[in-house]
Amino acid sequence: MSQKFDIQQLAELVRLNLKPDERAKLSRDLEKILAYVEQLQTLETDQVQPTSHVLQIENVFRKDIVKPSKVRESVLKYAPKRSNQFFKVPKVIEET
Repeated sequence: MSQKFDIQQLAELVRLNLKPDERAKLSRDLEKILAYVEQLQTLETDQVQPTSHVLQIENVFRKDIVKPSKVRESVLKYAPKRSNQFFKVPKVIEET
C-alpha cells in the first residue's frame, strides 16, 4: 500500500507544529502502520473467539465470609430511640 498523506493538513487538524524532517518521519510511520493493518486484514479470524483481554482475568479477592459482629450494640447505644436491634426514626413518607 503506497498511500500518501497530506501530513501538513493532518498536523493542522491535531494542532501540531512539525518541522520538515518530523513531517517526513510521520508520513513514513503512518504508511508503515497502515500497511501493517492491511496485512492484519488478510488473516483468517472466523474461528477466533472474541476477547476483551489477552490474559484470563480472575477475581483475586478473598471469599466473602460471614462473621459475627459486635459493632451493632456499640453503635445502637448512641441511638436516641431504638427498637430491638434497629434505629427508630420518625416516619417521613406518608401513605397515599
